[in-house]
Amino acid sequence: MPYNRNSNNQPESLRNVVDASDPCFHPPVTGHPDYIFPLVLTSATQELFGCRADEDVTGDDPYRLLKKEDIIQDMKTRAAVSDFSPIKQAVLDYPEDEILLVFDRDFTYGQSFYLVLTVEAKESLLKPPVEAEGEEDEGEEFSEIIQKTPEPQPWVSLGKMTLTAKLCWLVLLPVFPSLQLRYKISRVRREFGAPVRFSTCSAADLRDNCVECSSYQDKSYSIRRMEKQCGVQAVPNTNSSSTQTVWKYPRNTCTQYEPRELSEEEKENILQSDELRNFLSSVTGRFELAIQQNVIMDVFVDDWWALGEEDAMFGGKAETHLKEYQSFTDLHYSKEKTISYISWYPAISGVIAVSVTERLSFEERIDRSTNLLLNPALILFWSFSDPINPQLLLECPDDVFCFEFCPSDPNVIVGGCMNGQVVLWDISGHVERLQGTRAGVGGKNISSNINTLEKDTPVVRYCAVSGIDSGHRAPITDIQWLPDSFEVSRTGIPLENKSQISVQIVTCAPDGCVMFWDLRTPRVVAQALTDRKQKTEEKVLENPHGVPNTFKHLDLTWKPLIRVTLPKIDSSGEYSPLKFSLRESTTNITADMFLSGAERAEVPEYSQLRVPSAKHQRQLEHISTKFYVGTEDGELVYTDWRLEKDSDSGRLFSPKPTHRFRVHDSLVNTVLRSPFFKDIILTVGGWNFAIWKEGVTNKPILLSPCSPRKCTVGFWSLTRPAVFFIGKEDGNLEVWDLLEKTHEPSQTQNITTAHITCIKPWVISSAKQQLLAVSDYLGTLHILEVPWTLHHSSANEKCSVSSYFEKEVERLEYFEKRQEMQEKERREMEAEQQRRKMVGDSFVLGSRVEG
Repeated sequence: MPYNRNSNNQPESLRNVVDASDPCFHPPVTGHPDYIFPLVLTSATQELFGCRADEDVTGDDPYRLLKKEDIIQDMKTRAAVSDFSPIKQAVLDYPEDEILLVFDRDFTYGQSFYLVLTVEAKESLLKPPVEAEGEEDEGEEFSEIIQKTPEPQPWVSLGKMTLTAKLCWLVLLPVFPSLQLRYKISRVRREFGAPVRFSTCSAADLRDNCVECSSYQDKSYSIRRMEKQCGVQAVPNTNSSSTQTVWKYPRNTCTQYEPRELSEEEKENILQSDELRNFLSSVTGRFELAIQQNVIMDVFVDDWWALGEEDAMFGGKAETHLKEYQSFTDLHYSKEKTISYISWYPAISGVIAVSVTERLSFEERIDRSTNLLLNPALILFWSFSDPINPQLLLECPDDVFCFEFCPSDPNVIVGGCMNGQVVLWDISGHVERLQGTRAGVGGKNISSNINTLEKDTPVVRYCAVSGIDSGHRAPITDIQWLPDSFEVSRTGIPLENKSQISVQIVTCAPDGCVMFWDLRTPRVVAQALTDRKQKTEEKVLENPHGVPNTFKHLDLTWKPLIRVTLPKIDSSGEYSPLKFSLRESTTNITADMFLSGAERAEVPEYSQLRVPSAKHQRQLEHISTKFYVGTEDGELVYTDWRLEKDSDSGRLFSPKPTHRFRVHDSLVNTVLRSPFFKDIILTVGGWNFAIWKEGVTNKPILLSPCSPRKCTVGFWSLTRPAVFFIGKEDGNLEVWDLLEKTHEPSQTQNITTAHITCIKPWVISSAKQQLLAVSDYLGTLHILEVPWTLHHSSANEKCSVSSYFEKEVERLEYFEKRQEMQEKERREMEAEQQRRKMVGDSFVLGSRVEG
C-alpha cells in the first residue's frame, strides 16, 4: 500500500511542515535491511491473525508473534491471493515455529507492517539492551527537570547542493484533518482495457456536449452595501403640451311631449289578428323555458363571489402551499434505511407501499453480507388508519429498487432486485386486512399461510423469482407492466392480446439491456411429460411457508422473452439504461381507471394461461415500438425494441438507437411521459431537467437553468397538464407551473432535511382531493395534501399548454433554419472569396507573361 499523505494514520511528525534546516531532520528510509520484509496486510488478514492496526497492535506495542503453521495454511488456502505469498520461500526456510510481525506506524520502510526473517533480529527487537533503556529514561527525566534556554548558534552554510537536497523533503500538509480533500476516481468495469480515442473538437460545433452553466445570485454570499460614493446632477425636466377644446356657450331650451296611444278599435283589431296568434305560438316554448330557468337559478346572485365561496370549501385560493397530511416511519424496519420506491395500492384508498433499502456502500455491503442474508429486505404497506404499524410486509430476496402493481389484478406485484432478479408476490389472501377488517386474521385458514415477525404484522413470502443466471447482471432500476391491449412476440412485434390481461413486464438495468418478461407458461412440445413431473413434485414437496401457487411454474426457471441491447451510435460498447418510457405505458394509472378495468373482466389464474402461437394473433400496426431510455451518463437515447435479423447468420440483433441527446451532466433519474400528452416527456438528471417532444430531434423544447442543488426526482401532476414536481437533494420540493412561469418554479417548499428519493401523486375522486407522497433518504414517507389551485384544472388549460408546446417547437424549427441559412451564407462567402483570389492570381500571372 503506497504512502498516503492525506491519511489520518500518518505519524504526528509528518502532519506539520517539515523543516529542512533542522539538524535532526532525516529523510525517510527508501530501502530496508535484508532481515526484514515490508508487507501490505488487508483488513481481512489483520482480523484473521489478530493484528488489527491501532487496535491489536499499536505504536507502544507494535510486536505480534505469528505461528508459522498458520501462515503456511493461509498461503495454501488463498494461494496467490494471500498477503504472505511474496515471501513464501522465506517463511518455509524459517527455523523456528513463530515469526515476528512488527507494526510500522511511521511507515519507516514504506509499508504499515514488516516481517522479521531472522532469529537474531527477532531476539534483538524483543529483548533490547537494558542499559540503553536506562540511559534514555535518565535522559528523559533530566530533560524534564532541567530546562535551559537554547543558545543561538552561528550560521553554517551547508552548500548549494546540500541545501537543495534538503529542501526537496519539505512537505506541506494540512493541519486540520477535517479540511482534507479526498478524491475517488472510478470507472465502469466493462470499459477496462477498451481502446481510448481522443480528438480535438470545438464546443460550438458539438451541440450536445456543451452544458450551459448560467450565473445565478447566491444569497449565501450576498454582501450588504454599507457605504456608496456617487455624484448626482439635477436637471430640470421641461414639458410642452397643448390642447384644443370646443367651447359651447350655454343655451336655454325646453322640450314638450305627449304619449302616443292606440284607440280602442285599433287595440281590438291587433288582438284578434292572425299575426299576433302566430307570434305567441312560436315564442311560447322559449318563454316558458326562460321562466323555469329564472325559478331554478337566481339571476341576481353574483357568480364571481359564489365561485370564491366554493373555492374556499376546498382550501381557498390563498392556500397555495402543500400541507403535510400524514407521515409514516418505523423504528424497526425503516431504521438506518432509505426508501427507494413508493407506489399507491390502486384497489384500496389510503394504502401505500414502500420499499426500504440499506444505506451502505458497495464495500460495506460486502463486509456485512452475512447480516444482510439473515435480515431480508422488505416492502412495507402503510394505511392511513394506522400510521404507527405497517399493515403488511413483503419479503424480498434482496433490496428492491422498483416495484409495480399489476393493472389487471392489484394483488399481483412485481419488483426488481439489486442482484438482477425479478420477483412476484400474490397478496390476495391479505386483502381483508388492508381493507381494515381484521376478522379471520387469527383463524386457521390464514394463520397457516403466513410467517410473522411481530404479533400483528404478517410477512408474505414471494411466489416466484427469476433465475439469477438468466436475468440482469446489475441492479434493476426500472420496471413497468405492458398494457392489457397488446403483447409482444419474441421478435418484438406488437400482437393482439385476446385475454385482455396484463401478462408481460419490461425491466432495465445498467448492464446495457432492456428485457421483456412473460408471466404465462411457455408452450412446450412434451406437455404430458411436464405434467407428470409436476404431479410427482407436488406429491413429494411441501409448502411450509404457505406461499400461493400462482406463479409456481416460474419459480427459479423464469427467463426473459426478449433481450434488447443498446449499442452506442458512434463508438463500441453499450449504453447503461436507468429509466425508460414507453408510449403505451401504465405508469399514470389511477383508481378510476383500475376500477373500470376490474369491472370489465375477471382475472383468471396465471398458471392456467399459456403463450399462444404468433400465427393466430393479429399484428397491431398502430402500436409504436419506439421508446426513450435515460442512461447513467446523463444521456437520453431514442431506440426501437423490435429486433432485426442478420441476413448472413440469421441471428436476431437489436438495431442501434436513432438519436442520442445529452443535456444532463449526471445520471438520469426520471424519464416520464405526461398523462395528458403521450408525446411529451420529462427527464430529470444532474442539476437541471428538460421537457422533450417526441419527433423533435434537435434539442428539448424546454431546458431549465442549472440549479444550486441536484435534482433527484420528478413527476407530472395527474390533474393539471401544466404542473409538475421536482425533488431536490436538499429536501426542497419545487412546483413548476408552465402557464405561470417557465424560468423558475412557481413555489418552493422544504419537506425534509435529507434529499428526496421518490414522488408519487394520487387522486381521491370521492373526496375531490389530491395527495402527494414524498419519500426521503432517512426512511420517512411524507403524505402531502395538494391545494385546490394546484390540482384543479381550468377549462382551457390543456389547450393552452398544447399551444405553448407548439410555439416552442416552432421556435426550435426557426432557429434551426436560421443556422442553416447562416451556414449557407458563410459557405457562399468563402467560395466568393476563393473565386476572387483565383481571379487575382490569374491576372497577376498574365501581367507577368506580357511583361
